[in-house]
Amino acid sequence: MDMSFSPEHLAFRDEVRAFIQEKMPKDLAAIAEVDGHFDMKDVMRWHRVLAEKGWVAPNWPKEFGGPGWDATRRFVFNEEIELSGAPLLSPFGLVMVGPLIIQFGSDAQKKRYLPKILSGDEVWCQGYSEPNAGSDLASLTTRADDDGKGNFVVNGQKTWTTYAQYADWIFCLVRTDQKAKKQAGISFLLIDMKTPGVTVKPFLTTGNTLAFCETWFENVVVPKENLVGPLNGGWTLAKALLGHERTLIAAVGQSSRALRRVKRIAAATKASGKPLLDDPIVRARIGRMEVKLRSLQMANYRALAGAQLGHAPGPESSILKLRGSEILQQILELAMDVMGPASLSWFNPPGVVPPDQQWIGSNFNYLRAATIYGGSNEIQRNVIAKMILGLS
Repeated sequence: MDMSFSPEHLAFRDEVRAFIQEKMPKDLAAIAEVDGHFDMKDVMRWHRVLAEKGWVAPNWPKEFGGPGWDATRRFVFNEEIELSGAPLLSPFGLVMVGPLIIQFGSDAQKKRYLPKILSGDEVWCQGYSEPNAGSDLASLTTRADDDGKGNFVVNGQKTWTTYAQYADWIFCLVRTDQKAKKQAGISFLLIDMKTPGVTVKPFLTTGNTLAFCETWFENVVVPKENLVGPLNGGWTLAKALLGHERTLIAAVGQSSRALRRVKRIAAATKASGKPLLDDPIVRARIGRMEVKLRSLQMANYRALAGAQLGHAPGPESSILKLRGSEILQQILELAMDVMGPASLSWFNPPGVVPPDQQWIGSNFNYLRAATIYGGSNEIQRNVIAKMILGLS
């Protein structure tokens, strides 16, 4: 298994870096420089820059508007985006529902939805988790009943619907057979967020962001033509989607950038008249994180090498999700420790701490959820035990 980059892939990396440096709007670059918060308008501006270049959907086939890259180019591109601090595009259309429509959707669905996902004219969110169905997703109770007139009538509640307040559409797992066993009675449905009966309520995170929402459906009428895949066959689609989501959560580039910032803060912060970076305990903690991050990177490269040979993501994506989310949390925890009292600054006005430290507290709080979303790490350990170790 060859885990080295070819000269062509290294040249592509240089091309991506040059493009980001040249084309990222200056105001967005200034936010990226301090790892600040991008609002949805910022994200969609960057989306359109990438769409114009033809790079907005790295994992889409060329025939549907993707660049037609191999697995290594996709990896290099995503890593450079993370390393640059550029706005991370909303994954719900580009990475989740778009590929599922390509694989399972009808020709009419592909024609209707894919172009507007690419252009950014329609924004998507995900309707999976419910108050009593998170990692145990098959326990969901949101139901879609046949009204006998060519429609489903949807009732129920979804939670953790990230940025639903900005979304035009939501893809939902709904129960279409109330008598079937858990997974067997679930379908995959596309719902227009402007439909009467859909209510969205954002709630504030401890990081002072309105990232998450609760979404209610009260007698929401959805045409049957919005069903993707077979009736009661939604669990197959759900598993395919979660495999892609968990691979994304490895976030090696994001962690690498965060660890570099920790080193800069430690070099600039004085304790007893000396930089914290000179403290052997601090240096040892940074060194341990370097080793962990390098190990994760090598595991990611192994998965990449397999993908380059045509192997689809398997249960190893659970390893990447589990370790990647834990390492990212640990690096931000180290950043908080290095900053000391200044780390509790995300509710304060600008100027209280240096600009490159301003958002660390907020990011630390927001990313406590990284070990929960995409399937909690406890569930990932069960997947690894069963599918890789063969334990029952």
